[in-house]
Amino acid sequence: FGSSGVDDPADGGALPDPRSRAEALSQDHDGWTESMKKELDNHEENGSWERVAPDAVPRGRRLVKLVWVYKRKRDGKLKSRLCVQGCIQVPGVDYDQTWCGTMRASTLRLLSAAAAQLNLHMRRWDFTAAYLQGKLLDGEVTYCYPPPGSETTHGDPYVCKVVKPVYGMAQAGRRWQRSIFPWFLEHGFHQSYADSCVFYKHGVTQDASGNSRAEVIMVGCYVDDLYVLSSHTDDQSLYASFTRDMTKRWNVEDEGEIADLLNVEITREGDHVVLRQRGYIDKMVSTYLS
Repeated sequence: FGSSGVDDPADGGALPDPRSRAEALSQDHDGWTESMKKELDNHEENGSWERVAPDAVPRGRRLVKLVWVYKRKRDGKLKSRLCVQGCIQVPGVDYDQTWCGTMRASTLRLLSAAAAQLNLHMRRWDFTAAYLQGKLLDGEVTYCYPPPGSETTHGDPYVCKVVKPVYGMAQAGRRWQRSIFPWFLEHGFHQSYADSCVFYKHGVTQDASGNSRAEVIMVGCYVDDLYVLSSHTDDQSLYASFTRDMTKRWNVEDEGEIADLLNVEITREGDHVVLRQRGYIDKMVSTYLS
């Protein structure tokens, strides 16, 4: 989820991401309260957990904490994420397998080079609360303390029986990828042998005038962010078909032309695609040299 800061006009410097709920509320009570409410609404809509009485927890099962993680986005948006404290989960009881892949930094550079060489459109798509859209295996259940700040329901204490993937769970990333990767294959994409987080598709389509054309679309997956490269973007294109199907199946947002990914700033300058890490460098300087 990372950490960063944004310029605060009140103090002229970078305001760090809150490290606790108390710190968040002291910085911006209304803003962070609204952000946390939005996150809780996502869980409520998703049915991430069931509220059960504390005595419903099976004997010997460990209760895991839910913790808040906060981030100020580059555009100033406040984003709260409710996470399971996965390090407390018990292997073989709360989960079995955890491995999942992430797109490599070298792959990001390669895709950007392909975009420059082939003059491809570059866009970024973001899955809203992606992990919540995955599925746990049958019988894969974790019991958690309530989210900080909402320890009771109508005055009665309760425990969260987590029945869907939640950020921070040891197996959450794997469960998400086991949901989204098969979807790409079902929609005619090929998975790269060099990086399993990259999918591509070639095809011949017709434009609005009925002329045939060859197309390509490539998608790099980094957890809940997609780096989408396409040769065409009109209504008859592979890109349009792909995004229509994706928005029907998943809760996803088009973030427009890509500007950054993996702490890398991405810009098109003439015939070139330029990658920079000024924000990351500034953060390292502020952390270790100031």
